[in-house]
Amino acid sequence: MPDYEKNSLSLFGAVAMGTGVMIGAGVFALTGQLAEQSSGLFPFAFLSAALVAAFSAYSYVKVCNDSPSAGGIAMILKRCYGPGVVTAGMSLLMYFSMVINESLVARTFGTYVMQLFGGKDADRSEGAGWLIPALGVGLVAFSFLLNLAGNAAIGGFQKVAAAAKVGGIAVFAIVGLWVSGLSFETDFLAPPPGAGGGGVASTAGGFLAATALGILAYKGFTTITNDGDELKDPKKNVGRAIVITLAVCTVLYTLVAFAVASGLTAEEVVDARDYALARAAEPAVGRYGVWFTVAIAIIATASGIVASMFAVSRMLAMLTQMDLVPFRSFGLPGDRQTHTLVYTAVIAGVLTVFLDLGRIATMGAIFYLVMDMAIHWGLLRHLREELKASAWVLITALILDAAVLGALVWVKSGSDPLVLVLSAVGFALIFGGEWLFLRKNPPNRSERGSS
Repeated sequence: MPDYEKNSLSLFGAVAMGTGVMIGAGVFALTGQLAEQSSGLFPFAFLSAALVAAFSAYSYVKVCNDSPSAGGIAMILKRCYGPGVVTAGMSLLMYFSMVINESLVARTFGTYVMQLFGGKDADRSEGAGWLIPALGVGLVAFSFLLNLAGNAAIGGFQKVAAAAKVGGIAVFAIVGLWVSGLSFETDFLAPPPGAGGGGVASTAGGFLAATALGILAYKGFTTITNDGDELKDPKKNVGRAIVITLAVCTVLYTLVAFAVASGLTAEEVVDARDYALARAAEPAVGRYGVWFTVAIAIIATASGIVASMFAVSRMLAMLTQMDLVPFRSFGLPGDRQTHTLVYTAVIAGVLTVFLDLGRIATMGAIFYLVMDMAIHWGLLRHLREELKASAWVLITALILDAAVLGALVWVKSGSDPLVLVLSAVGFALIFGGEWLFLRKNPPNRSERGSS
């Protein structure tokens, strides 16, 4: 049984955890990825992703205001679909989306640290091929150990980190915009790389694909739903924490994206896609700006993985407690929650070593968007009247998710079909494995709607 500490998280602590996940995976990891898909429109892709996330958040807030729990998304899916393959499979999609996101953040950490040792070509120099994933795995190990230390240590670290990175990113954005005089190097209407003669269709498709990737910068709000058993006054504070976190991150992302666009052309952002903020800081304030940006990136990525591990290890523990996924301790000491934390850290470390940033981001977006659509559909079909949810909001959220997911798949089918194959294999393993497991260990079908 997971060992949850009742009332051990404050509203500020939950917001710190949410911004920890979101900012770590947001501007530092994804700015260049969005520019690669949408070229000069990447600042607006952050804004459109915020719009999609806002509609998505409605479903989570409605359920959590009614019945918050540590299971978060798993419990929402169970209420919608009952304890079966859909609930288990979709919950695992969210779990692996978050673990994939951890590996994205870990590699971003390694890439930014390398900027301290050789400037813009440091990540391409001899030896960087293994140093970047090695640094990322080191960060995963640090995050694992901090989570083992307990909620007090995590909460203290996240509060300090949240203040440092939010303040630091705000300083970066304000200085960048002030130095530029609000004149932009980026051509906002330039077509994305590889658009060729595709014209408006290619630009629109690239923008929607960038929006899909940009959702990764906001989906960390869902981890707050896993804090229901530990947050003070959860029926009010889960929803408040989600809204506050989304608002803070939207403002920061918008300011930073326009600050980057003011200092670099779209081509330069794409060229430095794995460390775009560090590259943008140098023209504005020189090498000191790079060091400052790298320091903030280190804090943001570290807090991002710590917060993500905290949330998803609890969600996995809840799934095992619900007997929806297999569980083995393998003789490890500690309780079930400790074991799921170990599994999470190992998977994140392996993915950090073997996948690059672009594929990590794409797989994470695909897994998350499919799960998100299942949440909205479940509320629309099964819980709308009980929760007094608005049908038009749920339908709009479904349409927005489907539009950006379809665009991402379409773009990647032409530029990187292998990532779609890897994603399809992931779906097959998750749902095929769950079908086999639940066939041998059938759940109690009468449990739908219980919380």
